[in-house]
Amino acid sequence: MSAARRLQQLAAQYELPPAAAPALGRLLTLVCADPTAPTAVRDPATAVDAHIADALVALELAPVRGARRIADLGSGAGFPGLVLAAARPDAEVALVEANQRKCEFLARAAREMALTNVEVIAQRAECWTAGLGTRDLVTARALAPLPVLVEYAAPLLAEHGVLLAWKGKRDDREEADGAAAAAATALEVAEVRPVTPWPGAERLHLHLYVKVGCTPKRFPRRPGMARKRPLRAST
Repeated sequence: MSAARRLQQLAAQYELPPAAAPALGRLLTLVCADPTAPTAVRDPATAVDAHIADALVALELAPVRGARRIADLGSGAGFPGLVLAAARPDAEVALVEANQRKCEFLARAAREMALTNVEVIAQRAECWTAGLGTRDLVTARALAPLPVLVEYAAPLLAEHGVLLAWKGKRDDREEADGAAAAAATALEVAEVRPVTPWPGAERLHLHLYVKVGCTPKRFPRRPGMARKRPLRAST
């Protein structure tokens, strides 16, 4: 199946707005043609599933469909952030990325896609003070272990906001550490949902955490500390 046909199939499956499929097609073209695109998966026939379908599967979740202020952490090539921005033109989407070259690509991609609801934030998640307590939804894909993602996201989320993390095969130790980090930052584990974004996809899971209180003022910690000294179940 061609990438264009697959995009139309996905647009129908997820009831995307009319402008979404053409915008996502332009993103696939840019990823394929731009040597600075920060991804190894460039062929549109493969990327349409590995990147686009993988991001759109989040729309199965009510918090994603209803979010009005989204932050995608470590956006890289824009997956899932740019995809969700195209799918949800009524939502504000902040692409939080510390690498300047990746930020330049994200800004170029947003222009190519004619997205008006995207802001590129050239900062580390821990340093984005303007985002504290403002997000309904924080997303992260292929960025860090669960306890690190929880610590990044918690200060950015408004109460009842949701962190959504893309992961592969389940890991009991990582999930226990994620739950410990959640308990320390006023989040709770809400769901771990197995998903099959495309035929043949295996062992993919969406991890959801919901913010249930006020994150302690000691978070966020200094840049780099969440990775260097992650919150763990053993501590």
